[in-house]
Amino acid sequence: MKRRSFIAMVGCTAAAYPLLLRAQSIQKRPLVAWMSGLTRSSSESYFTVFLQGMRELEYTEGRDFDMLYRFADGRPDRIPAIATEVVSLKPDLILATAVDSVVAVKKLTSTIPIVSGALADPVHLGLIESEARPGGNVTGIEPYLPGLPAKQIELAREIIPGANKIGLLTNLNDPKAPPQRKELLAAAESLKVQVIESDCNQVDEVKGAVQALADAKVRATIVLQTSVLLGASREIANSALELKLPTVFGYRVHVVAGGLISYGIDLHWCFYRAASFVHKILRGAQPADLPIEFPTKLVLVINLKTAKALGLTVPPTLLARADEVIE
Repeated sequence: MKRRSFIAMVGCTAAAYPLLLRAQSIQKRPLVAWMSGLTRSSSESYFTVFLQGMRELEYTEGRDFDMLYRFADGRPDRIPAIATEVVSLKPDLILATAVDSVVAVKKLTSTIPIVSGALADPVHLGLIESEARPGGNVTGIEPYLPGLPAKQIELAREIIPGANKIGLLTNLNDPKAPPQRKELLAAAESLKVQVIESDCNQVDEVKGAVQALADAKVRATIVLQTSVLLGASREIANSALELKLPTVFGYRVHVVAGGLISYGIDLHWCFYRAASFVHKILRGAQPADLPIEFPTKLVLVINLKTAKALGLTVPPTLLARADEVIE
């Protein structure tokens, strides 16, 4: 090779080298897929706190990792197709927000790490081997605590003394719903409370399901913690208020939307905490070795405006125990 040609070739290679490095850097940036059964708007507060948790661990979206967002828009039937798309894109990690998404993704991959901020009943569903040692590609936060359903029934009876007929709004197509229902029915039996059930598996079924409970003359209604019912927070609150039906929930978001009272875990904390799992996995940890975590605090929220609209007086002792009162 002639000296002039060789120098020209070296010069071109040297000029292209920074671009090659940059391309390699972009290719190596981890891709985290966020997969939710909710709409983007109703998911925003959850991925916002997740990203806050990542920033506090010194990860910035677009600099240290990229995000891919997919939403089923409150339609459970779309979740399997979204799971197929997400897995085909081969992300480094999938953050499947609730167990319905985890179940769909787990059927398609045993190698891509899966983290969930609301990993309900994972042992029973066969998603993990044990809470102490998951043993597969799934880990995260388990959002339900034993005894919570009984406490929700007690709250309903505290705010409506003598309530011995209580409604239960279910969403039994969601895999995390049947265990909740079973525990609630057992708690109701021990408290000698009659339970009337009404099932709702789509947002457009909410009004009819709530109407059925009102027609059955229930004194209050407990709403299960599922993705569809969470996404239908405002529809449930509006329908219940219109029918003068007091409501008890497990998530604060329902009460903010106009429901009466909630007692349960702080779902936003769960997704904030999920960042620590993502951080560890991106650093090389295996989901199999990351124990399931549980919330350490239950939050009681009361909407006084809704209570007034329902003609209810909230006992002062209950108000004194509330972590948050919406007026």
